[in-house]
Amino acid sequence: MNAQRWAWAQIDLGALRHNVAALAAHMAPQQMWAVVKADAYGHGAVECARVALQSGAQGLCVALVQEGIELRQAGINAPILIMSEQPEEQFRDIISYGLIATLYNEATIVRFARTASELEIMASVHVKVDSGMHRVGVQPDNAVRVASLVAESQWLTLDGMFTHLATADVADTQFAQQQVSTFMLSVEQVRALEIEVRHVHISNSASAIRKLDTGGGCTMARVGIAMYGIPGDVQTNSFGAAHQLDLRPVMSVHARVSHVQRVAAGQGVSYGLKRPLESDSTIATLPLGYADGIPRGIWESGSVLVHGTRRAFAGVVTMDQILVNCANDAVSIGDEAVLIGTQGPELITANEWANKMGTIGYEIVCAISARMPRNYIN
Repeated sequence: MNAQRWAWAQIDLGALRHNVAALAAHMAPQQMWAVVKADAYGHGAVECARVALQSGAQGLCVALVQEGIELRQAGINAPILIMSEQPEEQFRDIISYGLIATLYNEATIVRFARTASELEIMASVHVKVDSGMHRVGVQPDNAVRVASLVAESQWLTLDGMFTHLATADVADTQFAQQQVSTFMLSVEQVRALEIEVRHVHISNSASAIRKLDTGGGCTMARVGIAMYGIPGDVQTNSFGAAHQLDLRPVMSVHARVSHVQRVAAGQGVSYGLKRPLESDSTIATLPLGYADGIPRGIWESGSVLVHGTRRAFAGVVTMDQILVNCANDAVSIGDEAVLIGTQGPELITANEWANKMGTIGYEIVCAISARMPRNYIN
């Protein structure tokens, strides 16, 4: 039933393939690990993970244990890193499914090692260092102790150390470079104890594109939003080299006209009747709304493409339907509309929506809800 709906998100796996290959080449010799958390930012985790691994990615990153299990149950055997500590109740699943744990609290490491011992399975661990973002991670002055605790545990392998940059997409790189230096000092101190650290990683998409971690001996980077063709924070627009990589949007959002009516000048449509028509107009109804992830506030200044022309919203976005002003143009039930993507000469991007809504492109694509079928092409 869902596949027959007149509203869908289209996922261009050809664009994803292109983006991953371009990013992997750009950051070589570092490995690219594809971030597919949050259902691959709304694009479909299993499908995107497979394409990413076929196109140059050498590992995957997720936020939740269940996200990793989903990939394993789909037959994906690549390394999968869970990027923060998880509840103790999930330790057995992390180890049993061969996921890589991120650890940074001593008590958590002790309990995780105990679980690995009970299962008699060697478990891989990356230690996260809080170099300045102050979200999660061990403080730098305790990183050696925590890394040693992992390395000395009989059933744990210290597979890596990493940090996360708070300002990678900000034009001024001073704080980012400070974080890099702080983190690399921790790595050097651990290695000075003759503890092997296989993987060292710092960069997210912005940092990988801008190469903020060069000279730091990093072996990999965690690339998320850029591989989906949404290069950076629309507010700062500081990914720099992103345009040189020709990153292509992977997701577009489509609907078909479900109803057409002529509405007289002076009448309003949708809740509140907030935008009375200036002239008699053709109003097209599209069968999707904020329950599908269309921001309610986009109606004020956003556009929809119908017949290759930008059309204003005629009224407030509702839960399941939106209304579009098509002026005096002929529109028929079944005609295709594009909310994000290209139609004719016009293009609407996720970052355009984000700019109008005072947010970032990440939030726009992640918000496209699960009830919107994903149509995979190429």
